[in-house]
Amino acid sequence: MEGYSIYLPSYTIGHGIYEKVGEVVKDYGTKAAVITGHKSFAAAGQKLLDACTSGGIEVTGCLYYGGECTEENVNRLAAEEEVKKASMIFALGGGKVTDTAKALGEQIGKAVFSFPTITSNCAGCTSVSIMYHEDGSFQGPNFITRPPVHTFLDLDVLAEAPSRYMWAGMGDTYAKYFEATVSSRGEELSHYVGLGVTISRMCLDPILRYGRQALSDNEKGIASEAFENVVLAINVTTALTSILVTKDRIVDYNSGLAHAINYGLTSFPEVEKNHLHGEIVSLGVLVLLLIDETQEGGTKGMFQKMYDFSRDVKLPRKLEDLGLSADQRDSVIGKAIVLKDIEHNPYVITREMLERAFDQLESM
Repeated sequence: MEGYSIYLPSYTIGHGIYEKVGEVVKDYGTKAAVITGHKSFAAAGQKLLDACTSGGIEVTGCLYYGGECTEENVNRLAAEEEVKKASMIFALGGGKVTDTAKALGEQIGKAVFSFPTITSNCAGCTSVSIMYHEDGSFQGPNFITRPPVHTFLDLDVLAEAPSRYMWAGMGDTYAKYFEATVSSRGEELSHYVGLGVTISRMCLDPILRYGRQALSDNEKGIASEAFENVVLAINVTTALTSILVTKDRIVDYNSGLAHAINYGLTSFPEVEKNHLHGEIVSLGVLVLLLIDETQEGGTKGMFQKMYDFSRDVKLPRKLEDLGLSADQRDSVIGKAIVLKDIEHNPYVITREMLERAFDQLESM
């Protein structure tokens, strides 16, 4: 095998951690351009600017990311004088803000530091940007050299974010464990993929142990121990798993049936518009587990455990919870069954399997 490099995330988590920014970024210069969104800047912009001032960092400008992570927005930002003057890029916001900043940093060769303001995904620690077309339709992943140099997970900022983001983020996080372990079952794995699959267990266990309490605390703005553990699972463990299991990009251990179901569901515009990604994926996890527990070596007993969790935190358990009717089941299945996400699986997933799983959910 040829030599290869793997860049893994580094992060600081805690209270008031923006005050550490000057010390952490000092090797990358003293001028930063902040890429942000309107809500994210309102949530933490002044806090970051104050920390930059006290840390000896000149902010060349605070620029709106553009509303979508698109090539057009990346090119527009690259041409801005504030970006040209900066020695590094600060991404302040959610997934689309951060993905835009990462793609920008990759294009112009400048270090990126991320400051997540919501806990819904692992964008702040991953080495991929999910790109969209200008009309908002999905374009594809843009794999970049490395994740942000450092991620600042300020628990006070994150605890004040709307709890629906953590709620949905939990669904997308534990999907990573089930999809990685099922798709890799019975295979001889490289060191990095094996490592990624092994640590993916931490995408599940903290959610089951702390998720209910963390969600309750988030609703009250409390940055508790339970909340911190779920923040780490969503932001850090999922990113580590993603980076490792997609390293060779030949075999996809990073996706699976849960995400295929997601894409089938989001083919309905009302689902795409009214529901969050992880919320939708969580229903796909239930379908995956119903099918998998009938297979040799499958995840026995996990379906009921995850169904109970979804019931307790009010994640969707049937099509009706996403605004669809049982009559639309066949359309969802038709979209999902042809996707590449289910090609790398220890057994062939058939239309009949999916029909039975959806019918079981509808009858529960």
